[in-house]
Amino acid sequence: MTEETRGLVLLTGVSGFIGLHCAKEMLEQGYKVRGSVRSKEKEDEVLATLNAASVNTAHLSFVRLDLTSDSGWAQAAEDCDFIMHVASPFTIANPKTEDEMIAPAVQGSLRALKAGKDAGVKRVVLTSSILSMMGSMKTGTFGPEDWTDTQSKAINTYTKSKTLAERAAWEFMASQSDKNEMELVVVNPGAVFGPSLGKNMTGQTMTLFKQMLQGKIPLVPNFAFPMVDVRDVAKLHVEALTNTEANGKRIIAATAEPHSFIEIAKILKNEGYKGPSTRKAPDFLLRLTSIFDREAKGMLGMLGMNLHSNNTETRTLFNWTPRTMKESVLDTAKSIKATES
Repeated sequence: MTEETRGLVLLTGVSGFIGLHCAKEMLEQGYKVRGSVRSKEKEDEVLATLNAASVNTAHLSFVRLDLTSDSGWAQAAEDCDFIMHVASPFTIANPKTEDEMIAPAVQGSLRALKAGKDAGVKRVVLTSSILSMMGSMKTGTFGPEDWTDTQSKAINTYTKSKTLAERAAWEFMASQSDKNEMELVVVNPGAVFGPSLGKNMTGQTMTLFKQMLQGKIPLVPNFAFPMVDVRDVAKLHVEALTNTEANGKRIIAATAEPHSFIEIAKILKNEGYKGPSTRKAPDFLLRLTSIFDREAKGMLGMLGMNLHSNNTETRTLFNWTPRTMKESVLDTAKSIKATES
């Protein structure tokens, strides 16, 4: 296999914040990418975004997939060397019913794995989250061996969905017994920041950041956990496709130290941004707001959280040094401001 054709990758969720960066990284490294979208409009948006970022899209094609439907998965995985399953519903707010978020997360992971298995794919790289490790913790250090307690009343539905989806993936792999066993690597990002490709700011993290810049968050919630730049997340995803030592591992893509939204606000204020507030919201206020606000309710379990990650294995396996929080925060702000001009 030449450097120009490193293999064909089915990338689910190509139009998302992380998905676009993964597509860019793979295309620039010589992979062919088959991206899944829900509509022709999204397909056009992805092409326009990558072309505007000076990415050669000659080796990019598209398929239509739905996480909750079997339709198209077999055809989408056909002839693929790898699958990168990034697509998953994400919102801090708890949905009206848990199944709205949990069903597509779990079913989507299993559909990607089954399609890969049936198509003879070499390896699946699955996007999970550090929330599947640390969601039911408040303080201390978590690592790849830790799992969130999905029975905990402190976790929100998104955390539960990511944990259940990842567990389902590992259980699927454990059930495989043939000699030509497909491989699985799971990447567990922290809270993801960094510059957006294109003008789509609908992702939960970018929306929150944008609201901070606009001064729409007068009081900042009291919690801190490891974070990561989206460019680092994409790089680790792509390296996980072929790193032989990564097989069967949970890869923490996050800083070792926790970062708070107050820290983010201070970085922005020091660089002259007027909108961000550095005032900490009293815990009781968030609890009161959560009675009638589903997004506030989704944050309750994070109150007082101050967690470190053990990312030693990631640093060693991939010779990785995370971007600094300051670089990531300022590049995020510049990216958001650029879309407003």
